[in-house]
Amino acid sequence: MTGTGSDPGASPQNASATTAEPASPRAWPVWQRIGFRFFVVYLLLQIEPWNWFAFLPGLSQLAGWWFRLVNWSVLESNRRIFHVRDTLVPVNGSGDTSWAWTQFWLFLSVSAIACVVWSVIDRKRASYPVLGYWLRTMTRYYIAVAALSYGIIKLFALQMPFPSLSQLATPLGDLLPMRLSWLFLGYSAKYQFFSGAMETLAGLLLLYRPTVTLGLLTAAGAFANVVMINISYDVPVKLYASHLLFACVFLLAWDAKRLFTILVRNRAVSGTSVYEPPFHKRWQRGLALAAKAFLIFTMLVVPFRRGWERYRVVNGPQPGGPFPVGVYNVRTFVRNGDTVPPSPLDTVRWRDVIFDNAGGGSVGTADTMFWQRYRRGYFRFRPDTTRRTAEVWRTSFALDSTWLFKMRYERPDTNTIRLWTQVRADSIYVELARVPRHFQLAERQFHWLSEWNR
Repeated sequence: MTGTGSDPGASPQNASATTAEPASPRAWPVWQRIGFRFFVVYLLLQIEPWNWFAFLPGLSQLAGWWFRLVNWSVLESNRRIFHVRDTLVPVNGSGDTSWAWTQFWLFLSVSAIACVVWSVIDRKRASYPVLGYWLRTMTRYYIAVAALSYGIIKLFALQMPFPSLSQLATPLGDLLPMRLSWLFLGYSAKYQFFSGAMETLAGLLLLYRPTVTLGLLTAAGAFANVVMINISYDVPVKLYASHLLFACVFLLAWDAKRLFTILVRNRAVSGTSVYEPPFHKRWQRGLALAAKAFLIFTMLVVPFRRGWERYRVVNGPQPGGPFPVGVYNVRTFVRNGDTVPPSPLDTVRWRDVIFDNAGGGSVGTADTMFWQRYRRGYFRFRPDTTRRTAEVWRTSFALDSTWLFKMRYERPDTNTIRLWTQVRADSIYVELARVPRHFQLAERQFHWLSEWNR
């Protein structure tokens, strides 16, 4: 038998040499090896960890080449194989576009093919302990990045803003489910802060190896809630949220037996070692520490600083404008010299105008000249107080450059605004009258003692 440190006949030198000899890795079952190969490829394609270091010279160019390769592959695979849509819509405000779904099917297909080839070529390999460590580490930081980025922005109540006047004036039945959920969360800064605190806590726990399991359980709970909201209210981020939840479950599966023992059988277990690094040389530890410090800076310090700066801007003094924020009824609407009376069948006349802030608002009209959302036409404007004019664009988003018209205005008193402009070769005159519209939802009521349901 080989001598061990407990053998009284073995010399101290022999005992030390024997105990220092590394143990052979345990052989994995066939199903685990096959599944591991699949998920190595799939998660690598999905996470794209090289983008974390795209700031390094040359990597940003490589990242650009990679994106162009993926985009070409998505378009070609859709044209030849998947046929998700005739024309794919790229990822925009929605993460569930036809392009994103085609990419999902493509990554699944590539991963399956790569798994088969890998399994044939490397069929004699019994396990992948080192590659498994890197896969777990990559996935762990992928979850941490998402948890911290979404969590920190919620800490400042910036992801879901409080409903604007235009949204408060929109009938509940006209809202789509996603907007209803967004306004529900945006109404309460306290609840948004709480949900952000849970995601931030999960991200912080994932950065420290001894608390990774607790971080995964916390993140899984938070992301499960997000996935259910996205599915139940048709929020178009179902793919991404599901990927995050799956990543949590994937890492927890490595500790399935240990978690079952402690959570179900109520028995003591030893700590996990699956996140311990497999290298011990000083330069390796130093390089790993530097990479970790950089990742912590980019996914914790930078988002927090940006969130704080944006919070100060949003909650600081807002710029004034010629049109006081409020709700205005259209007292008079004249087109080409003819006064147009109010009519539910008229798709051009304005019913009311709401100025949400000094640069944007909405019109109660079905006119598609404006960006239509929930039976209101949204716009943004830029006033020139010297000439008493204002230029108007189609949407409330600065990215939209569709210019509509230039109007002249005057304010004979504090509650009246008169506008002159030209729309579609028609001369338009509008007189607005400010109304004292009060929305109870804007009161943000809270009662510990409530005698009746409200």
